[in-house]
Amino acid sequence: MKQAIINTTVHTGDEIIANGVIIIENGKITAVQKDIPNDLETIDLKGKHIAAGFIDIQINGGEKLYFSQTPTEEAIQDIYDASLKYGTTQVLPCLISSSHETILQGIEAVRDYRNKHDNGIIGMHLEGPFLNPLKRGAHSIDQVRKPTNAELEEIIRLGKGVIKVITIAPECFTDEQLNMLLESDIAISIGHSTVTHKEAQVYFSKGIKLVTHLFNAMTQFGHREPGLVGAALENENVFAPVILDGAHCDYAAAKLAYKLKQDKFFLISDATFLGRKVEVFNWDNFDAHLDNGFYRNDDGNLAGATISMLEAVQNAYNHLEVSADEAIKMATSHVASAIGLADKFGKIKTGFPATFVQFNDDLSEIETLDFSKTSTTIS
Repeated sequence: MKQAIINTTVHTGDEIIANGVIIIENGKITAVQKDIPNDLETIDLKGKHIAAGFIDIQINGGEKLYFSQTPTEEAIQDIYDASLKYGTTQVLPCLISSSHETILQGIEAVRDYRNKHDNGIIGMHLEGPFLNPLKRGAHSIDQVRKPTNAELEEIIRLGKGVIKVITIAPECFTDEQLNMLLESDIAISIGHSTVTHKEAQVYFSKGIKLVTHLFNAMTQFGHREPGLVGAALENENVFAPVILDGAHCDYAAAKLAYKLKQDKFFLISDATFLGRKVEVFNWDNFDAHLDNGFYRNDDGNLAGATISMLEAVQNAYNHLEVSADEAIKMATSHVASAIGLADKFGKIKTGFPATFVQFNDDLSEIETLDFSKTSTTIS
């Protein structure tokens, strides 16, 4: 059925159109215009704003299942269903450092799921296991390891078309192994790494354009050694995602990062679980419990996040001194560009998915509009 979304301010990702009209058909956007067609069913947004649905490229669990613990289609569905409640319509479930067998199970689960469902699960993020143990964070020391050629080759081969992002500590790789990744279609992100500022710039010059959760699990900025943080902020080609919950990153640091990175700055949830319904979680050497709204392990360290993309966008608007339009871009077009999918997601544009968020002027009320599913109101 062809429909027209009317009476709305359209945030396309490129411009803002007052009293815009979006034509949708079969789950896709077919036109963005000013005129209201006479022969179509209309959806009246009653003056609210509309933008593309959020994209979360790093989320570990839904409301009840943790993907790395249960790398199954059921866990993927849980992540997707939970994400839709919070404005996120495109998702990369994240698998953290795990055994080789578990990694292959995760790849297979995502591939099988996508073969059965034409929705917002657009691939997966493999965070580890090839990380520096000195910066492993909450990742199990038993799983963090250096790559072998054989393991890396199999992951690249079986993950083709599924793994969209891989987080690595490049200092743990040989030149041959790094080239194997650079020649794949996987976006490489530097994270959980001890690289220096100078070393990072060398890796960036090879074509890496992404870091994993800026400020966290990486060498910090110092006036004599600017570290990976400084290299990411300095390099104009590098995208920098932030967990904007006030704990993983102080809002003042995030504000500075945004001023430096602009359209290369974007938001992730890195949620252990969404909705704060799981209060205690223990798996392998990973433990987390809710403590004043944040997940921490028994040592008192942060153990993943509790934030949703919706909350991240609201925090950007409320704490970073940006417009609602710019806060939305941090969760949409900026994200799509970071992972090389700007021609498919993150904007209201002809041919893009008819998955949206509608919101009021100050982003205090946001509603998911997915025209293949029943929309859900969130405040």
